[in-house]
Formats: sequence, C-alpha cells, structure tokens
Amino acid sequence: MTFFDIKHHGAVDGVTGSCHELSLRQGPGILIDCGLFQGAEVSGKGAGAEQLAIEFPFEHIAALVVTHVHIDHVGRIPYLLAAGFKGPIYCTEPSAQLLPLVLEDAIKIGVTRDKALVDKFLRVVKQRIKPLPYKQWQTVSDNGSGSLRIKFQPAGHILGSAYVECDVRRQGERHRVVFSGDLGAPHAPLLPAPESPYRADTLVIESTYGDRQHQGRRQRRQQLRQVIEHALTDRGAILIPAFSIGRTQEILYELESLIHDLSKKRQFKDTWQDLEIIVDSPLANDFTAVYRQLKPFWDREALGRVERGRHPLSFENLYTVDDHAQHQTAVNYIKSTGHPCVVIAASGMCAGGRMLNYLKALVEDPRTDIVFIGYQAKGTPGRDIQTYGPRGGYVHLDGQRFDIKAQVHSLSGYSAHADQQDLLKFVKRMRYKPQQIRIVHGDDEAKANLKEEMQALVPEAEVLIPRG
Repeated sequence: MTFFDIKHHGAVDGVTGSCHELSLRQGPGILIDCGLFQGAEVSGKGAGAEQLAIEFPFEHIAALVVTHVHIDHVGRIPYLLAAGFKGPIYCTEPSAQLLPLVLEDAIKIGVTRDKALVDKFLRVVKQRIKPLPYKQWQTVSDNGSGSLRIKFQPAGHILGSAYVECDVRRQGERHRVVFSGDLGAPHAPLLPAPESPYRADTLVIESTYGDRQHQGRRQRRQQLRQVIEHALTDRGAILIPAFSIGRTQEILYELESLIHDLSKKRQFKDTWQDLEIIVDSPLANDFTAVYRQLKPFWDREALGRVERGRHPLSFENLYTVDDHAQHQTAVNYIKSTGHPCVVIAASGMCAGGRMLNYLKALVEDPRTDIVFIGYQAKGTPGRDIQTYGPRGGYVHLDGQRFDIKAQVHSLSGYSAHADQQDLLKFVKRMRYKPQQIRIVHGDDEAKANLKEEMQALVPEAEVLIPRG
C-alpha cells in the first residue's frame, strides 16, 4: 500500500462507532460510515460512550459512503456536517429513503426538538444524499493524485445494506479494497444473502460474531414458538427489544409466518389466531411502512408470500402504538391484566426508548419472557439482563435496581449479523483472496478468534487487528 492509506476512526475497540477512512497519499479520500459509540465502548482517544466530536481531519475527504443506516454506522453524521464537511453522502437507493428518518430521530433525541432546526438539517441531508444502484461503479475522485471508485454490493444485513468495493489506482498501480460494513446471515428474512466479491486485495471485515455460530433457521423458529406457547399458557407478556430498522421487520415476518401456519391447525387455532403482536415504536412503524414500499428489494421467498395474498409486515394480529398516551396505556394494561402478547419496542439494547418502561413494569414478573434477538453491547442494560437474568440477578434501569424474575432467552439465529462460518465463507468464496485482512467491529475475543481462523484460511495473508 504505497499510494493509499487506511485509517480507523471507530469500531476498533468494540462493535460500535464504525468509521473508516480510505485515502490516496497526498490526495483525496472517503469515509466509510460515521457511526455513534454506544454502551461502554470508547473511542481511541478514551472518550466515553457519548463521544460525538469529529476528532480527525476531514478536509481531504471527498465523500461519505454509508454502508447501512443503523445508528452505530450513521449516528455521528450530524456532527460531521456541523464540523464543516461539505461532500456528498453516497448510499444505496433504499438507504437513501431510510437515512433521513434515522437522522431525524437522532437529532431529536441528542440535539434539539426545535422543528425549524430539524427541518433545516434534514433539507441539508437530503441535498447531500446521492443514491446509487447496487453493482454500479461511481467515480469519487480522478485527478493527478490518482483515482478512487466505489461500488455497492448487497450485504443482507438490513434493507439497503451494502458492502463497498473500492477501486484505487495511481500511475499504473491498482488495488481493490473491500469494506464489509455489517454482513448479514444467509437466511435472514426478507433479504437476499450476500455474495462474495470476485476479488479483494485488502479486506476490512466486521467480527461481531467472529467467535460463535448461530442457530439454524428451523431451530430458531422452534425456539421462538416454544417461548410464545409458554407465554400463552402462563398468561405472561413477551418483550422483544429490537432495533427499529431491520430486526423489527424481520421478527414481524417470522411471527406472521408462525401465526399463519399454526392458526390453520385445529389444536392451535384459538390460541395463535388471537395472539396480539404490538409494535410500540413510532420510528419502527415508519420504517416498516418504508420496508413495504421497497418490496422490489425483498428476496424471492418474501415476494412469493405477497403474490399468494399474504402481508408479512401488515397482518391482522399486528397492532401499532404511536403516541405516548397510548404507550402508557399499553404498559399499564399489560402489567395489570397479565395479558399474553408479544411487545416489540426499541431500543434493541434496552439502553433507552419505550422498552425501558415495559422492562420496569414487567421484569420482576416471573410470567414475563424477555427475548433477545440481537447483539447486546457491554455496558448496556440488555447485556446485564442477558448475563445476570438466568442467574437470578438484577439490573439498573433509569437508576433504579430491579430484580430479574422474568425468563430470559437469547435467540442468536435471528441475529442480522453473519456468524463465524459466514464470515469465513465470505472470504473463502472470493476468486482472488486478500493480501491483507483487517478485523474490526467486534469484542476482543471475537476478533482474536476470527483472526486465528482467517489466518488458517488464507495463510499467505497478513491478518491484522487494528487498534484505536
């Protein structure tokens, strides 16, 4: 790498704050994502989870490239713009519709609820967004210092997610750099599985689940069914903390499938047909509406269900809660009646949002089942419940201590992240393997384990774990 540099401004000391830089020497560059740090994770300079400042030079950055719109990949964009970044924001066509919704919510929570200021910010964001189709090269820079092109490929993580192929050239030298973003599992609902690039000379790859394997699709479905049947028997609520985008829509897809299949069986008809599914998140409801609008990007299985007259994201048992008064009514009703239902609400790591109120009301009720379907970062209440709940421990929510008497379940098969075998297959299926592999976006154990496996898979490659 004599004519370009790769730097990491986040997701090197943990799994959040994704932000990577690819720059030509003495020339322009790009940022791949600009995400928020979450939980107990810190930036390279030792700032805490609330670290927001853009503490690296960006005057030479010609464009921001967004792999997908989860907050740990886009949450610092408002601060990048406020610091003076003037370049375009490249993303896929679905992400172009979803990104303003994510950033509007982030601004309202973290900066201001002043409508005029929020609207002004959104106008700037929408002007900067440059949607690109999948599989199409886009030149970002081409001058005396060299050229830099990018291409998005489906990553199968959430709707609009992509890994990024970067073609870097200067004076006869050429290098292909691939940034994985977040890769999806091969059987994720709604989305086609990611396919490996033909070539990667340098690969920057995530490692969220670099040290473990997920459940199979049949096993995770059976486990979810068992949890729901237990709740139907003991009249308890099922709480599913979920990110508003991606995980919420995928679990709705699975729940619709279970209700559709089991309601047709005589022994289950009365119980499953009446099961209420409550999505208590205005943002998740907005995202679900956009997901429905973007059916052309669904996989063949999901489109097949639509053709047969089913509605995977809008079915009879589904109820949505929007305003705060409805939310309080729902919490009080479920707590006082012990009504069996499934509640899906943010945040996915129980670090805020409406899920906190459900947890405070129901975590000490042994009839409650808490189901984790996604990664729980260190320092979040979700990780504490996941770790200490099965041991009869406690958790602090909004500064109060609550004993965890609810049943706690972790269904790894619903993770939107690739597991270790999927990450290895991503490299194994490349026609031309990387000369260098940089492992980011994972806990220390996950990165170390994946490094060992990657080195065995590609012995000739230099496998690195960058540090902040």
